[in-house]
Amino acid sequence: MKIVTLGEIMLRLSPVDKQRFVQADGFDVVYGGGEANVAVSLANYGHDAYFVSKLPKHEIGQAAINSLRKLGVHTEYIVRGGERIGIYYLEHGASMRPSKVIYDRTDSAIALSKPEEYDWDAIFKDAKWFHFSGITPAISAQGAKITKAACIAAKKHGVTVSVDLNYRKKLWTPEQAQKVMRDLMQYVDVCIGNEEDAELTLGFKPGGDVTKGVLDHKGYERIFKEMQQTFGFKYVATTLRESHSASDNGWSALIYDGKSFYYSKSYDIRIVDRVGGGDAFSGGLIHGLLTKANPGEALEFAVAASALKHTIFGDYNLVDEKEVDTLAKGDASGRVQR
Repeated sequence: MKIVTLGEIMLRLSPVDKQRFVQADGFDVVYGGGEANVAVSLANYGHDAYFVSKLPKHEIGQAAINSLRKLGVHTEYIVRGGERIGIYYLEHGASMRPSKVIYDRTDSAIALSKPEEYDWDAIFKDAKWFHFSGITPAISAQGAKITKAACIAAKKHGVTVSVDLNYRKKLWTPEQAQKVMRDLMQYVDVCIGNEEDAELTLGFKPGGDVTKGVLDHKGYERIFKEMQQTFGFKYVATTLRESHSASDNGWSALIYDGKSFYYSKSYDIRIVDRVGGGDAFSGGLIHGLLTKANPGEALEFAVAASALKHTIFGDYNLVDEKEVDTLAKGDASGRVQR
């Protein structure tokens, strides 16, 4: 099944052993980015996952492409050119010390790219699903134009469209986000986003305080109904993170299909690397909605997939369908598999 994602893949540099930036004499190197991470998940589940972006022709750009190819993601629609790949520095948190991100992505190849550089008809020919996030239109005015052009082309080809709202305060303001993102929602069938995303990108506030481990389920149900009525979404979904510390989180999820609300089981997670957890949820939910019997089963697959991602270093969720199904069905023992 052909599934297309569009966005920026970046070089990630992290101090080793949870060191602080000021301690670091060296960095671990991995590649990742919201929509690239989703593509990797979908390739792991057996789909024909295509990632669309623009990367420089130099060796670092090629290394980013290779990181996707070796995991089964199709890269033939990645445009080559531009001067630089985006970089982000990640300091891993621990206990009460939060993780920290520093971006170095201004004027990256994708940020300066133009819609006419992409063969949209070829990209979406025979595609079943298209996924983007709020990060891509946030990186630049051109990023917003590319995202809208992709959405228009996807709808022209009858493709289901999903979005992870993914608000990034270091990239734009809530006013800028709402101007762009509310316009893009006309093309979206499946909307994914946490409480901060819903408020800052679309203007819907659920209540609760995740920094204190407080979740307001009724608040989510209220805004999901409002979002569905406003934009006509087929599904609205969110992860429900209870941040007890940088090391330990409660993790569950919710989906609304316009009629009923489905809450997943909850997981207590000891975090190895939380980056990409939301992307793992998006990839799992897309796979679940395409293959599972109902939204509830799709949600359980997605939340199990994202729980597993928190145990894996790097941006990518390196698990297969069987592993996710095992956890979703209740085996969270972590026993050695012999």
